[in-house]
Amino acid sequence: MPQTATLHVATFAELDARTLHDLLRLRIDVFVVEQACPYPELDGRDVEPGTRHLWLERDGVVLAYLRILADPDGVARIGRVVVAPAARGGGHAGRLMTEALRLVGDRPCLLEAQSYLVDFYARHGFAVTGPEYVEDGIPHVPMRRDGAGVPEPPTDHRRH
Repeated sequence: MPQTATLHVATFAELDARTLHDLLRLRIDVFVVEQACPYPELDGRDVEPGTRHLWLERDGVVLAYLRILADPDGVARIGRVVVAPAARGGGHAGRLMTEALRLVGDRPCLLEAQSYLVDFYARHGFAVTGPEYVEDGIPHVPMRRDGAGVPEPPTDHRRH
């Protein structure tokens, strides 16, 4: 029977050097190399005190990752959702999203979905909030999952 992937949640300060390396390597391998999209992957938001890093790991190998950003207006922003090519189809992104939304709680939550993933995020309660746009050559759609009592902020189309 295969070993279940272990879920981890950490702030930047809680990440050891090896884990940080492995998380960034997965992000760069997929977003920059696989998707042939040179962009500034290290945007400074990973180190913010409100950022939470979530990842699944099995036998020391990172299978999937996402981060939750705490925007200044109290809204959560999920981004950098990624699954290693060899681990795709195993439900890892869904498991991470479920945990991320548990951590977000009742706060509203935003994300900028690659367009082909709109249905995946809709299954997690997100709705499209604006027109499709192209960022770094890849079609994206802004999406939101409402929470309680926080006004809707303007849509920001920067990569998160």
